[in-house]
Parts: sequence; C-alpha cells; structure tokens
Amino acid sequence: CQLCVFLRYQEAIEKYESVMRTEPNVPFYTKKAKERICFCLVKMNSAEEAVDICSEAHQRDPKNIHVLRDRAEAYILLQEYEKAVEDYQEAREFDQENQELREGLDRAQKLLKVSRKRDYYKILGVSRSANKQEIIKAYRKLAQQWHPDNFQSEVDKKEAEKKFIDIASAKEVLTDPEMRQKFDSGEDPLDPENQQGGGGGGGGSREWPFGFNPFDGGNFHFKFNFN
Repeated sequence: CQLCVFLRYQEAIEKYESVMRTEPNVPFYTKKAKERICFCLVKMNSAEEAVDICSEAHQRDPKNIHVLRDRAEAYILLQEYEKAVEDYQEAREFDQENQELREGLDRAQKLLKVSRKRDYYKILGVSRSANKQEIIKAYRKLAQQWHPDNFQSEVDKKEAEKKFIDIASAKEVLTDPEMRQKFDSGEDPLDPENQQGGGGGGGGSREWPFGFNPFDGGNFHFKFNFN
C-alpha cells in the first residue's frame, strides 16, 4: 500500500538521521546519510524538503550523480523543469554512458517543452501527485467558476470559453491513466503534433467534452458532465 511505502521511507530517514547524530564527526557517514535522505524525500513526494537536503548533499559531494538525479526529480515535482534539466545535464557530465540519466534528461526536457505550452496540473491547480478524486474535485470547482453562462459581456464570455476548454482538457488528460502517463513523460496527448496517422490535420474527428465544438459558430450551449 502507498501508506506502507511512505512509512518505510520515513523509517529509513529516521535511521539515517540517527547515524548522523551517533557519528557527527565522521564526514563520510554524514555525506552518505544525506544522499539517502535526499532519495527518500523524493520518493515521499516531499519535494521542497528534498531540494534542501539534496542541495546540502550536493555541496558535500558535487560529483555525486545520484544526488543530482534526485534533486532533478524533486524539481520536476515542483514543476521547476529548467532546474531539473540543469541538474540532469550536470550529472551527465560525470557519467555520459548512464542510461538512467540520459532518459531523465530527455524526460525533463520534454516536460520543459510541454510546460511552455499547456500544463494541465497548473490549469486545475493540483500537484503532480494528485489522485483522481482530487483532480475531479478541482475540475468541478473551476468548471462551475468558468462556465461561460456566468459571464455577460462578449469579451468575458470568450475568455471564459477558452478557460473552460482548458479545464475540460486538463480533466480529460489527468483522469485517463494512459493519457496522464504520456503527459507525465513530457508529451501532450491532445497536441495534434503528437497524434499518429490521420492525415489532413487529424480528419477533424476529435470529440469535444460537454457536447459542443468550440469552433462552431453561433451561440454555445454548455452541458455539464461531472463524472
């Protein structure tokens, strides 16, 4: 279970901290303990604390690729993709042949590219570790807030329509395990550039949520489907 895993990492951190208290004058033990605590915190999704500890470990051991890798993963959790790319690049300077680092750098670069387009987590205001229930709750709140029928002027209504579509797209991607996995790997599953086959711009067959096509003319009629 997820809680069991969390508790195991928490227990490991306590043991490493105990080592540092017991042997405060042995730099090697402190260095290794901070490295492992850094790793555990990332696995626990404690991203901000992980960055702090990983940075301390990096100062003690600047060429440690594991520390750089783990801090990069913490930055990814914080959606600070440029810093994640920098850490993976620095780690690769010390080990060009490491496949894990190569794959991590590729993923961080893809996430950075995606973040400069649409970030579905940011659209819904949820963390990258959010579960389906949290995602749906955030979606419902924002969908009600930005429903175009709530706005009177044409300018406000157009802005609401755009946000409404983004909110619906975010919910579509993040509640579908396969699509979410693609997005977490740095690929936007709704980006036409990433669609396979279907020449001529994908054939225009994409189904829009809530039973409307935002590019049709005339008045819109929005329907909610909160499931």
